[in-house]
Amino acid sequence: MNFADLLFKKIKNCCIIKSEEMIFMPRILIADDEKDISTLIKRYAERDGFEVVAVEDGSEAVEICRKEDFDIIIMDVMMPDTDGFTACRKIKEFKDIPVLMLSARGTEYDKLFGFEVGVDDYVTKPFSPKELMARVNVIIKRHSLSQPKKDTNVITLKGIELDMLGHTVKVDGENTELTSKEYGILLYLMENKGIVLTRDQILNEVWGYDYFGDDRTVDWQIKLLRNKLGKYREYIHTIRGVGYKFEA
Repeated sequence: MNFADLLFKKIKNCCIIKSEEMIFMPRILIADDEKDISTLIKRYAERDGFEVVAVEDGSEAVEICRKEDFDIIIMDVMMPDTDGFTACRKIKEFKDIPVLMLSARGTEYDKLFGFEVGVDDYVTKPFSPKELMARVNVIIKRHSLSQPKKDTNVITLKGIELDMLGHTVKVDGENTELTSKEYGILLYLMENKGIVLTRDQILNEVWGYDYFGDDRTVDWQIKLLRNKLGKYREYIHTIRGVGYKFEA
């Protein structure tokens, strides 16, 4: 493979990975047993670029929140089996997701009770879908600003902490000595968590354009890296015939 081919492959691989990183759709969970209202909200939310998941009962909302993450929940108060207030209280016990409550009842008592169980905003029916989405965007922005700022120079996944400025790696809080190539591979894998990376991509990223050796070099370095990660070695998955993927 000549230099031009390597350069083209490098650019192509980079574009693929960057496009994966740039695709971000905020997620809304709608919990409402009135299908007409759920469909109306879904249509406006998708138009504004949201990914929408809809359920018809509070208990379903609780269970799906245990498995998946959402940027906001739009929840009706009156639902069969589990009402919106109960579902909101249960969800807030294990996950910090803002909740916008919908209700046909707009009494002061209902609103105060909703705020007590953790509701972030309260909208009475009938409502304007445009106003509802405006409130949704404000809540999401406010919630994101209230979250503690993360150090963008440190990547932490489970028990592995990689400091890009200090060029260090800690496993369960203990410093782990890695070679420059082992560090480069781990950084590349962790930055692209969940994405399958081919051996050629890893060679091009870590070794650079001028490396013309055997791609089995990657396999050997991965083996050494896994040994140093100890019980977290299984986070580096081998994708047979393709390459590797980091997934905790």
